[in-house]
Amino acid sequence: MKKLPWILGFIIIFNQIVFATPPEFSGGINNEYEYKEVVFLSGEPIVFKGEFKETVKEDEEEKKVTYRFTLEPEDSTIDGRLTRSVTIVTTYTPKTDKGQTIADTVVDKYTETIRIEDDTYRLEDIQFSQSNIIDNRPASDFYSGNIKARKYYSINNDEGTVIIDITGGDVGYENFWGSTETQKIDYIYKVDRSEDGEDNNLSWEGTVQVQVSDSTTKTLKYSDNEANFSSFNGGYTRISNREMVSTYSYNLPTKTDEGLDTSIRNKDSISLKLSMNPNIERLIVPKFRDTVGHWAQSDIEKLYSLDVFEGSETFFIPDTYMTRMDFVKAVVKACNIRVEEEETTNRTSRRSKEEVEEIIFVDVASSDPDFQYVKDAYNKNIITGDADYKFRPDGKLTRAEAITILIRALGFENKAPAPGYQTSYDDDEEIPNWARDAIYMATEIGIVGGDEYNRINANKIMTRAEASAMIVRFLNFLEKDLQKDYRENIIYY
Repeated sequence: MKKLPWILGFIIIFNQIVFATPPEFSGGINNEYEYKEVVFLSGEPIVFKGEFKETVKEDEEEKKVTYRFTLEPEDSTIDGRLTRSVTIVTTYTPKTDKGQTIADTVVDKYTETIRIEDDTYRLEDIQFSQSNIIDNRPASDFYSGNIKARKYYSINNDEGTVIIDITGGDVGYENFWGSTETQKIDYIYKVDRSEDGEDNNLSWEGTVQVQVSDSTTKTLKYSDNEANFSSFNGGYTRISNREMVSTYSYNLPTKTDEGLDTSIRNKDSISLKLSMNPNIERLIVPKFRDTVGHWAQSDIEKLYSLDVFEGSETFFIPDTYMTRMDFVKAVVKACNIRVEEEETTNRTSRRSKEEVEEIIFVDVASSDPDFQYVKDAYNKNIITGDADYKFRPDGKLTRAEAITILIRALGFENKAPAPGYQTSYDDDEEIPNWARDAIYMATEIGIVGGDEYNRINANKIMTRAEASAMIVRFLNFLEKDLQKDYRENIIYY
């Protein structure tokens, strides 16, 4: 069996984890100016809004977040106030040999008082636990977890109690191009305001389901230079957007003049949405003379502006073949993998006789200016050497090799069917065994497709233009498709 050339290998480095996360677990949303959530303690939905502050202390082993809320009803005719202080601690346990991390979250401190008209609800006790599994992949971290909690309130000190059972989960991802976390949480309310064991029309039970998503994306927008006499025609702007959406679906008693009628249910939903101010960053301007009018001009210029691909000041040479070194270097940059530069006191000095040269591939010296890109790609399971421990940096890149690198950067190769399957391409028999899973998954997520004859052309040499187009599709997946899968497909369908 032919060995997969310079693709396999397994070393994962644990990095600090930072995710988009809805504040606390009440379904609330926020932007820079205000916070909103819906409160159901009175038996009817009331939107509260106001100030929200977040303090984060984090290292590679632990993250401590403190939230402070000061809210009032959005409807000014309702007299009310909510004050809440929450400290949540997440402990990270890396499973380096598995390339995964376990994140366990507990409540360290939680105080809350809510006043609605003549009733004051004070939190007396809370039990809370959350556990997530995080799959650390080079291009993106993916995570999923479960939440279990119970909150116990007193009403006006001794006039009743509220017990809220909370169950649910969250899914999310984080990468350089965006991050999304979506929570689906179910609440069961049991309100007891009976006197001397006798029921009245103030006791009730109800349910609320919350779906809340916090999503950050980066997009590229081209802007023409409106000045006629300028050294460049236009360039790209990177725009970062963050948006939070929340939907509360509830089943509550109906409010009447006499109190609450538990036999007639109030079933409806409330949606909230807030956006942050976008952050705008102007990128460097490409000035290639040999890409104007080329079919891949837009893709090439995007990647050059993002510093993913390099070229001379005037020529990119789009129709020459892509080398293995250039492609791997581009993928490392596209994934925003931080390349750790070696610190030397004198870069022009010769290596001492006692110093042993670091060797990963016999044909890539550690003195090579691109050695760190190759090293990091190897350490993150994107590439490996051939049977002769060679990388062949100047070798011509095939489509099968390029596709396999991108899918391994996502960590999706294990999502393919059990061995023995065939792809839908007419030249399926020409696909190398080591590339079959990657090609299958790349097709599933829309990074690649067949030509007009439904051929994947796995062994075809790729040009620099073709490689540019493939990497742009890869970035579009990170930018758009993941957000759709982790937010729209969960909340809106």
